Amino acid sequence: MKLLDGKHTAAALKDQLKLDNAAWMESGGKKPHLVAVIVGDDPASKAYVASKERSCAEVGFASTLISKPDSITELELLDLIEELNADSEVDGLIVQLPLPKHIDEQKVILAINPS
Repeated sequence: MKLLDGKHTAAALKDQLKLDNAAWMESGGKKPHLVAVIVGDDPASKAYVASKERSCAEVGFASTLISKPDSITELELLDLIEELNADSEVDGLIVQLPLPKHIDEQKVILAINPS
């Protein structure tokens, strides 16, 4: 049996990503930018998104957090996702789950452009 060390593996991957990103930007590439959208005030969700922001900083990515109240409508959230999908400055987009019960999570997930 082989023991896997997740923390060591994650650190090694982050180190390599940091080097790859630095080389990318030195060759004229733009700094990758991740946007995270969080709806509501769930402490676990906030901690998870904060972890993503720290990881972005560690590897040299830009990150933006967009916080919306849990009163946001499904349509307003879908419009925001559409706007972010069209933003050429955004390279990655996550919408933190869970979402309030009045928002269809599957609809939101499917609205995110995978490219």
